[in-house]
Amino acid sequence: MSKPHLVYFADPMCSWCWGFSPVIEAISQRFGPSLPIRLIMGGLRPWTKEPMTAQERSDVRSHWQHVYEASGQPFDFTFFERERFIYDTEPASRAVVVLRRRGAAMGIAALRRIHRAFYAENCDVTDASTLADLAAEFGMDRAEFRDAFDSEAVREETRGDFAIAQSAGVRGFPTLIAGKGDDNPYAIVTRGFQPGAHLLPALEQWLGKETAIPPLEASGACG
Repeated sequence: MSKPHLVYFADPMCSWCWGFSPVIEAISQRFGPSLPIRLIMGGLRPWTKEPMTAQERSDVRSHWQHVYEASGQPFDFTFFERERFIYDTEPASRAVVVLRRRGAAMGIAALRRIHRAFYAENCDVTDASTLADLAAEFGMDRAEFRDAFDSEAVREETRGDFAIAQSAGVRGFPTLIAGKGDDNPYAIVTRGFQPGAHLLPALEQWLGKETAIPPLEASGACG
């Protein structure tokens, strides 16, 4: 892009990204088209094959509790009553990519909806039928979604997102970076969760005064 913009590295099954979701929404509402957001799927745990162990369930539950305390976002902890859940983040990421093809704003909205379905509604967003139902909420025909979701082109685009995150050195989510185009270097806005009360003033200063984004201390990240 040749104008100021943000690049958001996230995962639809990252609890800190769910906590960060209202902040991304606030940025979109505050700056609108003057600060577009490019969404990249980070690839938290793609292609996982084994069910969660008891230790992994305990660790994830602890993360969820921390995110709830930091962000106030709702969580349905009955998720932990599931048995042999395979925490594969690739299908949900691929679903976001399908909807992102309909526009950047649609991609952000799809990420937010899948987050809510997984964390607040205890939906299995590793399941293609569940993802098709969520896509239908955005007006996409279920059969059309499944065709795109199963296509090699979308699989490759999703793998491409993961590769971009890796090549950029992004190891934790959420990660938000800012650039002004024309080969100017990118600046880190945050690696990990930050409340909007911290981020929005920093972005306003960066946009309005051509200054560097002040360094911010993040609260947590999925990685």
